Formats: sequence, structure tokens, C-alpha cells
Amino acid sequence: MTYEEMLKNAKTCMGPYCKACPVCNGKACTNQMPGPGAKGTGTVAVRNYDKWQEIRVNMDTICENRPVDTTLELFGRSFRYPIFAAPIGALKLHYGDKYDDQAYNDILVSACADAGIAAFTGDGTNPDVMMAATNAIKVKDGQGIPTVKPWDINTLKEKLALIQASGSFAVAMDIDAAGLPFLQNLTPPAGSKSVEELTEIVKAAGVPFIVKGIMTPAGARKAKSAGASAIVVSNHGGRVLDQCPATAEVLEEIVKAAGHEMKILVDGGIRSGVDIFKALALGADGVLIGRPYVTAVYGGGAEGVEVYTRKLAAELRDTMAMCGAHSLAEISHDMVRV
Repeated sequence: MTYEEMLKNAKTCMGPYCKACPVCNGKACTNQMPGPGAKGTGTVAVRNYDKWQEIRVNMDTICENRPVDTTLELFGRSFRYPIFAAPIGALKLHYGDKYDDQAYNDILVSACADAGIAAFTGDGTNPDVMMAATNAIKVKDGQGIPTVKPWDINTLKEKLALIQASGSFAVAMDIDAAGLPFLQNLTPPAGSKSVEELTEIVKAAGVPFIVKGIMTPAGARKAKSAGASAIVVSNHGGRVLDQCPATAEVLEEIVKAAGHEMKILVDGGIRSGVDIFKALALGADGVLIGRPYVTAVYGGGAEGVEVYTRKLAAELRDTMAMCGAHSLAEISHDMVRV
């Protein structure tokens, strides 16, 4: 299967909202929710993509000619590439009837592990979603990252018990999901967490804890204070707050605020291996990619995931070689022009 064949297949089965565009840039689905679009004016998803394109890469091939190593070490595990599939939820609502959350996560977790990367899995009001996701991760020797919503502490402890039983090497919370309608007005309350509340949750997790949804230096410092091992610079694809800056606009200042004590991941509009290179040059350790992996699963199942991952990896390797970086550690800020 080629990438083009995967896209063609996806167009036939992704429901009425997603167009399986050749480049997922947020323009065809602007202001379309349900669906893959963004909230309000719908411009945040578009801005996420556009701002990566404004960054240029600096070519320099006067360097040693040797193989490129894209390996990432994270929390004691080795990954073939610095790429993770982002958590996606409510698949039937947003992408049609072909897959529910459980079936999607089952395919994604296994296929990502086989491709040498890892998937973040989603969460939902149905307890079976987390149960199925953690089962899929357990089957793949813990090679996946369950992502919990910012529920009340008792609900979180129930979900963390499932996560610990899965053997997952890390756990995440998409704390910006506080802006999703289904989390609001719950009893007991769910949503935003204080540093003290987040500290309690991090301690209860028992594995490295990743806070997803950081968009300011202050947020990064608070996550670090709570004991997080990593953060994801993310605006939830523009789905929780209109008029946010793009992640590419805030990444550098957040990296400076976080220091070297935490790993820094970033998502939002990253669509190619060149974009991945840019993110690493600005200080990220790795990236998350969401909507295109949905397209990959719908268009080709496990093979679609492998095809898209291979495409990203080839683009990353080529960019590294043409900019004089032979390992991820050699990618530096002077290799991009902001």
C-alpha cells in the first residue's frame, strides 16, 4: 500500500466531516465540530500547521557522510523514531461508524509498537474505553501511553489501577480536556487541577507522568513543580479554546522555562518529517501526531499506520542528513531559521 492509496481508501469511510486531505492542515474542516475541526472561528488548527511552515531549515552538507540515527530513548525504552501517535477519542462521533474507540486503539497500539514507536490512547465516559486501551497496551508489553482525562480523584484512581496493571511505561493526562463539554458540570467535578491536586495524581500514577496541554512557561513550571516527568506542548488541536497561539509559537519559551528536568513533547499541525526536525531543533525531544494517524487507520488499518510512519521517518532522515545532523542529539537551533 502506498500513502496515496491509503488516503484514497480513507476518503470512503471517514464519515461526513473529515475529508482525508492530502495535507491535514485544518482548512477543509475549519469550525466543524463534531468532526476533526477546531473550536469557535476554527483558526487554531490552521495556525498550528501554518506556523511550522513559516520555519525554514538550513541546509549544510559539508559534514561527515555517515548513517543517520533517529533513535529516541524515553523513560528506559528505546524508540525507532521520535514520533508518537496522539490520543484521539469519540471516534464514531467525529469520524463515522467504521471504528469505535476500542477498535481504533486496538489497531493503533499494536501497529505503532510494531513500527517501533508508541501510541497515546484516549479516554472517555465509557469505562470500557480505558479498559480496552490498557488491555491493548498490555498485549504489547506496555508499549503505549494511556491518557486519562482530568476526572475527579476517585475516578482517576480507578483508571490508574487499570493503567498500572497494563505495564505501560508511562501515563499521560490531557489536562486541557477541561475545556471539553462532556467533562464540564460533572458530579463530582472534573476539569482543571491545582498544583497540589496534580501532585497527588502524579504520586498515585507510579510510572513517569506526562502532562499534556501546556501552552505557557508558567504552565510548564507548575507541571514540573507537581512532579511531572514530561509535558506535551499542546492546544488540543484548537478544540478546547479559540484564539490560542500555535504550538510552534510558544515551544521555545516553554523549553527554556522547563529546563532539563523534564522531557518536552509537542503536537499541533506537525505533518511531515521536516516538521518533526523543526520541532526538535526548537528544543522538543519528540512529537505527537493525531489526526493523520486516524486517517492512516481508517485508510489502511495496521498497514496504514506503518505506511505513514515510514513516510515520516524517511522525511526526517533525509532532512537530518541534508542539515548535517546524524543523530537526534546533533539537531540544533542553528539548523532552522525562525
